[in-house]
Amino acid sequence: MIGLLRTHMTIEEFKILASPTKLSAPLQALWYDARGDWDRAHEIAQDAHSSEGDWVHAYLHRKEGDEGNARYWYNRAGKVKGGVSLDDEWAEIVQALLE
Repeated sequence: MIGLLRTHMTIEEFKILASPTKLSAPLQALWYDARGDWDRAHEIAQDAHSSEGDWVHAYLHRKEGDEGNARYWYNRAGKVKGGVSLDDEWAEIVQALLE
């Protein structure tokens, strides 16, 4: 991921980031989601074509309330939907992608 900002950032720094343009696509999607732009977040996650993008895509469909679609994307990502809140899952994904 040369040229993309992925490391040495905390969740707190991520939350106040002014622009996501130097982030990976999955992190960009989560940045837009945190700002209430689910449609833009979904578009980016859908076009990410990676397991990380699939994980974000799954989370977004879970947030939307589309459990069947979310389950499909969790399976593609190789993840199991946990019993955590949406906020906790968002933070878990961000933390994993920042590492």
